[in-house]
Amino acid sequence: MMKIKHVIAIIVALSCTEITKAQDPVVMTITNKEKKADYPVTKSEFEAVYKKNNGKEVNNASKSVKEYVDLFSLFKSKVYEAESLGLDTLSSFRNELAGYRRQLAAPYLTDKNTNESLLTEAYDRMKWEVRASHILIRVDETALPKDTLEAWTRATLIRNAVTGKMPTSSEIANYDKLLKNSTEVAKLLKGKDSSLYKLKYNSIKNLAEFYKNAKDKFQDIAPKTSDDPSVVDNKGELNYFSSMDMVYQFENAAFNTKVGDVSPVIRTKFGYHILKVYDKRANRGEITVAHIMVKLPKDGTEQDKANAQTKINELKDKLKTMSFEEVARQFSDDKQSSDRGGQLQPFKSGRLPADFENAAYSLKNNNDISEPVLTPYGWHIIKRLDLKTTPPFADVKNELKSKVARDSRSQMGRTALITKIKKDYNFKENLKNRDEVAKQLDSTYLKATWKSDKIAKLGNKEIINIGGKSFTQNDYAKYLESQMMFRSPTDVFELARGMYKTWVDDCVINYEDALLEKKYPDFKNLLREYRDGILLFDLTDQKVWSRAVKDTVGLKEFYEKNKNNYLWAERADVTTYKCLNEKVAKDLRKLLKVKKQEKEIIETLNKTSQLNVSVENVMYLKGENKNVDANWKEGVVASDIKDEKENKTLVIVVNKVLPKSPKQLSECRGLVTADYQNNLETEWLKYLKDKYTVKVDDTVLNTIK
Repeated sequence: MMKIKHVIAIIVALSCTEITKAQDPVVMTITNKEKKADYPVTKSEFEAVYKKNNGKEVNNASKSVKEYVDLFSLFKSKVYEAESLGLDTLSSFRNELAGYRRQLAAPYLTDKNTNESLLTEAYDRMKWEVRASHILIRVDETALPKDTLEAWTRATLIRNAVTGKMPTSSEIANYDKLLKNSTEVAKLLKGKDSSLYKLKYNSIKNLAEFYKNAKDKFQDIAPKTSDDPSVVDNKGELNYFSSMDMVYQFENAAFNTKVGDVSPVIRTKFGYHILKVYDKRANRGEITVAHIMVKLPKDGTEQDKANAQTKINELKDKLKTMSFEEVARQFSDDKQSSDRGGQLQPFKSGRLPADFENAAYSLKNNNDISEPVLTPYGWHIIKRLDLKTTPPFADVKNELKSKVARDSRSQMGRTALITKIKKDYNFKENLKNRDEVAKQLDSTYLKATWKSDKIAKLGNKEIINIGGKSFTQNDYAKYLESQMMFRSPTDVFELARGMYKTWVDDCVINYEDALLEKKYPDFKNLLREYRDGILLFDLTDQKVWSRAVKDTVGLKEFYEKNKNNYLWAERADVTTYKCLNEKVAKDLRKLLKVKKQEKEIIETLNKTSQLNVSVENVMYLKGENKNVDANWKEGVVASDIKDEKENKTLVIVVNKVLPKSPKQLSECRGLVTADYQNNLETEWLKYLKDKYTVKVDDTVLNTIK
């Protein structure tokens, strides 16, 4: 009877195999001739990669599919070569692939409907900016219930006080008990240190007095009650912010609280917050400006500062006779923008120094120009070029998706998915078995020396079950062990129970994560592409890229054989003096005639104005500068040259003319290395084509559509 069953099982297995082959036949077989190993490639794999790289529609009458066979087979040959060298077994490869898999899996491990609602909400809020102040009561996310209760009570009493409701004697006495029982204060009091106790207790006991003496009932109370270190300087003031600038819970409170009102107590990863909203305004938008800048030296003297202010005022006067762009090109110290007439990249509120931003946004119309503005970087004159309001949703949707994924609000999508998975896969839990594990923890857990095998006597009973998969006491114990760190004395039983929810959530997500390849073919195909791509990169790096860099002997030999391919053309070492006018140029030539050096020339001519002369030192190739080309010999060029673009007079000095000659390897290493890499790759591809043969099943290939 057993033999009959065994035969039936074999027949069923063979039948399933034949069905699978029929559904997904082999389109080509790649053979490693050295190892005599065959690697079959299925139609589905080839078709998925082909369509991704060539579009979804396939024209069977065209040669494109057959032509792609050569590209694909070479690609797979490289992958098989990497596997034959064991590159897929390296820990570096496994870690990198695991990292990519986490990224690819992320969109599948959150609820899409929840995420779409978050995107819409974030976009609607982008249209506004909120100005608010806050009071922070710090408490760790994983704090014990007694510490959380102390912090919440303190926050609630403060919140009541800033709205005019002072704590009663009984409320103060109750808070006193909670405070003395909190972990950190109890420990300090036991060691005869009452400083923290007094600080927190007095912040509640004296609320009525704080309120009485406060002009602004929120900002004047904040420095006496908030745990935010910056409150001493800013009284809790956060200035204006918009969507995605704060953690989600904080943002919610700010946008849901009316101007002039105080929010309810809210919880974030930092602790409890109380907000007062002072203003809401339409988002100022994205502005594009140009500027003319005069830098201030970091350690500049008073004379340096005076020179800078004098120069910016001179430039302001120049705008009466010259265009803004001309002045920026000729005189601005911001060389990154001067060639563009001073134009900066577009920016939003909060990106640049406040004085610069306020001056820019105060310009009412395009082409309006500001008065000189001082920032920590120097003096600026600003011209408004454009102002864009909040862009259409479609234009920013992808950017918002990325931000939401990194923001605390992303947990809402995760939480919704966890709820759905629990329902879909019949989630069950046994809290009694959970607590049996928690009771096995002792003081060694707080010292990070506890071992999970201490719970062996419990029998490894099931705690949770998802879709028939059991997660046991051993699993929970190992998780607790992985989370160990040195901790202050506390109730370890409550600590373990507090960590339970995180463990359950992780188990649920990990369960779903393990099913992704089976549930989503696109995910499976994409992960395979990443895997093969990493192997291909690592192999090419080993055989070509890194080899060309590390093989200094081979590189030098290649250079010596081909050095005449890397030549310097004739070059000239040139100093160009840019003079404000012909008079300055004439004075400069006198100084050159008596052999004055560049530094002394600049100091002498710029005594009366910082705008008189500037200097550039450049090594020119022939053809790069027509003025130098016309005077291709050493010495001071006899005639001044008028620069129409910058409206300056140029005095050119050709310091030295260098003849045509081979570059040293150090001067062309990048180009030589690239050519050496190409040479290595050509040789390597020939080796692969000799080692691997490809046999294509044209019957299967012709069915791809």
